[in-house]
Amino acid sequence: MNFIEVLLIALSMAMDAFAVCLSAGTQEQTIGPRPTFRLAFHFGLFQFLMPVVGWFAGTTIERYIVSFDHWVAFGLLVFVGGRMIRAGFDRDTEQQKADPSHGWTMVLLSIAVSIDALAVGLSLGLIGVTIWYPAIVIGVVTGLMSWLGLRIGNRLGKKFGKAMEIAGGVVLVLLGVRILLTHLFA
Repeated sequence: MNFIEVLLIALSMAMDAFAVCLSAGTQEQTIGPRPTFRLAFHFGLFQFLMPVVGWFAGTTIERYIVSFDHWVAFGLLVFVGGRMIRAGFDRDTEQQKADPSHGWTMVLLSIAVSIDALAVGLSLGLIGVTIWYPAIVIGVVTGLMSWLGLRIGNRLGKKFGKAMEIAGGVVLVLLGVRILLTHLFA
């Protein structure tokens, strides 16, 4: 595979992470270099690891996960998006909100945006492509797109406040629905 082909795959894989980071960036907890780095790094790391896992797993694991991987991504995104929507409507500003750049929320989001990368790794393995170069490019591009999404989301969140947090939650829910519908009707 040439660089352009790998880059196009990487950009397409990074779009879900970009959308999630755009939404997550609207929350107060993601403002600043540390939470931005954590989310961008973890999204890039998971997008690097999942194609490698898919490539090594080959057809052995694919038949076991193909029937429900889209349900996992859907469930994770709806769960996190629903929490964001609820927090956006909450009038109690003292309530502690879940920080998407820490703990299980970050892990769940990282898994949700990288499940499709598992299938990409599997596909690359089936056509005989060595996985390391594409996986590195996918991880780096996803990390950069995640950083960009967080930065844009931070600015929108500062300007529009809780309305952007609600919109961000809706985007996550819609992204989960899109993933589910794509897999069910494709």
